[in-house]
Amino acid sequence: MSKLRVKNSSDKITVQNVYCIGKNYLEHIKEFDAPEKSTELPKEPIIFLKPNSAVLTNSNIVRIPKFKGKKISDNLQNEIELVVVIGKDGVNIPETEAMDYVYGYAVGIDFTLRDIQTELKIKGLPWTLSKGFLTSAPVSEIVRKEDISNVENLNICLKINRETKQSANTSAMIFKISYIIYYLSSVFGLKKGDIIFTGTPAGITKLNTSDKIEAEIENIGKLNVVVE
Repeated sequence: MSKLRVKNSSDKITVQNVYCIGKNYLEHIKEFDAPEKSTELPKEPIIFLKPNSAVLTNSNIVRIPKFKGKKISDNLQNEIELVVVIGKDGVNIPETEAMDYVYGYAVGIDFTLRDIQTELKIKGLPWTLSKGFLTSAPVSEIVRKEDISNVENLNICLKINRETKQSANTSAMIFKISYIIYYLSSVFGLKKGDIIFTGTPAGITKLNTSDKIEAEIENIGKLNVVVE
């Protein structure tokens, strides 16, 4: 299992489940909707999972997987996200108590094989392959929640080869952290070591080999990744 380092500590958190929230920023939703369509906000969080084997903590190199000697995708894309780390088990956690279950926060990137995802969606098939491949979820070291004064008002930014591609503020999230925890704990239950990718702002980009990616969330940290 992957282990995440805790900032300014020798402690490590073993990653359990990896929950991801889709369509949690309005501008990101607009990226995918046709211009003539009215933008429809989700009524409840959109959930998908990554295996914990997808979590990248050491080499910080992302690769498109190969099968039978050939890359399975031609369209790797970036999605910077605030990651919430759960600190204790809970089921049916009230929204008013949800933040008591947070251990800390990290910077994460949800890498996506967009061509595969699009094809599988059109066919009405599960799209785990596009989201859960090895190296698809790099995560920075964890900052304890006590060291973050207002996690829902932090600037979030991703650069590719020093050019800014994603820039927003966590205040723009449609579903706030407390509601996400309330929802997930009601449906799945949450465990110590579960991590939650809370959604990405607009600015996803097709990546190329050797691209250097810098992901940063204010007061939490930076994450540098190279496409191989």
